Amino acid sequence: MYERKVMLGFIRAHILHHADCDDGIYGTWMIEELRHHGYGISPGTLYPILHEMEGDGALTVEDHVVDGKVRKIYRITPKGIETLENLKRFIRELSGEVLD
Repeated sequence: MYERKVMLGFIRAHILHHADCDDGIYGTWMIEELRHHGYGISPGTLYPILHEMEGDGALTVEDHVVDGKVRKIYRITPKGIETLENLKRFIRELSGEVLD
């Protein structure tokens, strides 16, 4: 259980990292991206995280119609960029210590 909580924190950092691109991200793409890195995450876990991050002001969301379906595109905000930069510093420092 504790490991899962830590991993969810890393998932949030991963989301911010990818949301910092011009095209943004969407849920099913992010699930596949995380799966590629070994994270098995369901929509029932990912979407509440995305909504929480939007509510916290780290992400914005826009509806786009793709093939007749609405796709929510998430993009990083200035607050999210600041958070990501802080997390990168923390991860570099901590990983250097933990992995030595």
